[in-house]
Amino acid sequence: MSSLVRTLRPEQWTKNLIVFAALLFGQKLLDVEAVARTVAAFAVFCVLSGVVYLVNDLFDQEADRLHPTKRFRPIASGELSPGAAVTWAFVLGSAALGAAVWLGPVFALVAAAYLLLFVLYSRWLKHIVIVDVMSIAIGFVLRTVAGAAVISVPVSDWLLVCTVLLALFLGLSKRRHELTLLADNAIGHRRILDEYNPYLLDQMIGVVTASTLMAYIIYCTSQETIERFGTRNLALTVPLPIYGILRYLYLVHRRDGGGNPSELLITDRPLLICVALWGLVTTLVIYRPLGL
Repeated sequence: MSSLVRTLRPEQWTKNLIVFAALLFGQKLLDVEAVARTVAAFAVFCVLSGVVYLVNDLFDQEADRLHPTKRFRPIASGELSPGAAVTWAFVLGSAALGAAVWLGPVFALVAAAYLLLFVLYSRWLKHIVIVDVMSIAIGFVLRTVAGAAVISVPVSDWLLVCTVLLALFLGLSKRRHELTLLADNAIGHRRILDEYNPYLLDQMIGVVTASTLMAYIIYCTSQETIERFGTRNLALTVPLPIYGILRYLYLVHRRDGGGNPSELLITDRPLLICVALWGLVTTLVIYRPLGL
């Protein structure tokens, strides 16, 4: 059971926090029922993410044995048998999708699409250059859409654009970390890395970084946003994403980070404080308890 839990990677739960975006920006944060449904949706995606990790480790067990750290994963090391992994993937996946149906048909459809996407990703899509990181980004978009579907609020086009761009930024940074960490053994672990090099990834990261920040700035200052929230003060949050992204780039290039975004978010104190402040300031601006 310990091996199973480690394979499910519960420490990656932070990736599913994007489910709460629609709750915050849909102005439903004070709606108790909406909060409860979003928490349930978050739990469903945590389980589905665990199932995806089980499936991914099954497909990657041979390659993981060549990786300096991934070779200690339960399936790669032999602690968890492939048969047990398949059984648990089926049981947990069925339970999560059953809960998704209970939360609503649209939410269930999005949850099923998410699971299907990452099964395809684990088997084929991650071996296609650029499509690999775009698949990861689409996974974040599906989480965002699911969060909106479960509380029946329309999802902003700007929110989807910012989500996909930020996810691309994290995905490309992770590829760069893998490429530099594994050096000559990179292709043996993940053959798609043969299609990338640090210079190409730096160019892609530069484009996505600028696009992410510009999209967020335009969203915060657009007339549509001002009319929706009744305030111009969402622009006050802009310095925080700028610092957060620059801090992340610093960790990637100077501290050899970026391989595990969820771990960086929890372990890097300046980054954690930045994200927490962004959440606090955004909430204060949108809900204006202080008359902002």
